[in-house]
Amino acid sequence: MPKKLLDHRFVQSAVCPEGKGKIDYFDMGCKGLQLEVRTSGGKTWYLRYMNERGKVRQLRIADVRDLSLADARKRADLLRGKVAVGQDPAEQKEAIRRVPTFEEFIEKRYMPFVKGYKRSWKTDESLLKNHLLPVFGKRHLDEIGRHEIIEMHHTRRQDGASPASANRLLVMMRFIFNLAIKWGIPGVKANPASGVRMLEENNKRERYLNATEVQALYEELRKSDNRMLRFIVPMLIYTGARRREVLSARWEDINIEMRSWRIPISKSGKARHVPLSSGVLELLESVPRFHECPYVFPNPNTHKPYVSIFYSWDTARRNAGIPDVRIHDLRHSFASFLINAGRSLYEVQRILGHSQIVTTQRYAHLSSETLLEAVNEVVNLTGLRSGESAGRGTGRGNGRPV
Repeated sequence: MPKKLLDHRFVQSAVCPEGKGKIDYFDMGCKGLQLEVRTSGGKTWYLRYMNERGKVRQLRIADVRDLSLADARKRADLLRGKVAVGQDPAEQKEAIRRVPTFEEFIEKRYMPFVKGYKRSWKTDESLLKNHLLPVFGKRHLDEIGRHEIIEMHHTRRQDGASPASANRLLVMMRFIFNLAIKWGIPGVKANPASGVRMLEENNKRERYLNATEVQALYEELRKSDNRMLRFIVPMLIYTGARRREVLSARWEDINIEMRSWRIPISKSGKARHVPLSSGVLELLESVPRFHECPYVFPNPNTHKPYVSIFYSWDTARRNAGIPDVRIHDLRHSFASFLINAGRSLYEVQRILGHSQIVTTQRYAHLSSETLLEAVNEVVNLTGLRSGESAGRGTGRGNGRPV
């Protein structure tokens, strides 16, 4: 490869000799700087150097049309300085090329991972498709910073989403980047979502059915066009089970003699056992059975579990005068009924299948009547009455000691 003290005129006029695909000229005025001239007429600046391992590397600097000779020499000097302190510019450039876009990471790594262990992966897929991929999809992971995360978080809130919905996206971004760090994805050294403050959630909704509402609901269930709804909803109320657990219940998992229902896979991913009350046993006796159908509450037309019961449920709750009651509120109500009956949080925790007592406390609602009975116990135990207390204060009381 020829060496030459390059100048502006030579760079502009240099051509590739006939019969060759390209020719390289080494600049005698700058160590390692190389001019590649191709038969097509294209010209490119390169730097040739030896890294710490003694390997000769060649790094593309820029097209001649984009960088003058003087600037190419400055760039070459800067890159050689990095080599002198142990860095490898070519390796660093290659590492940048390996950084995936957010979309690539989600498609090739994240979704295959969550589909393998997370039952609610379709929820992740929906949130990504509708909210996160449109914002970050084309960005490389190392281009997503904390400011971008904060902007996404608050924009979602400004678009009308609840604080909980906006926070859910933030939590997902934290999880995604934590996985990227754990898996050693190139370019991801820190989590940009870490430390971003969650929005305050003041929408903790509490809705519990009372006995009158339960009766009104049951009357409407009996009128429903969905023949199985009159069995499904009471099963939800009697056991505190989740909607999908009831809809997918199998006869093989119900032990009438032991009065127990084994739920093979709960929300936690583990099996749990639900005790069956006398009311549940009576309910199960009245449930219609279908030939060779393993499900307890199947769709009579398909003999498969219902995909959704929303429309029949929505009709029943509205006709019962309780349109604000959600199916999951039946689970809340179950816990509330137990607590108001004097059962302990530990018992409710075991029945609901919660791994932590703090989760159960959210369901452990005490009715206003129960709270009034509790505070009245103080009066009953002390014998103190407001009239007597006022009498002593004015000197007209009977002096009865407390």
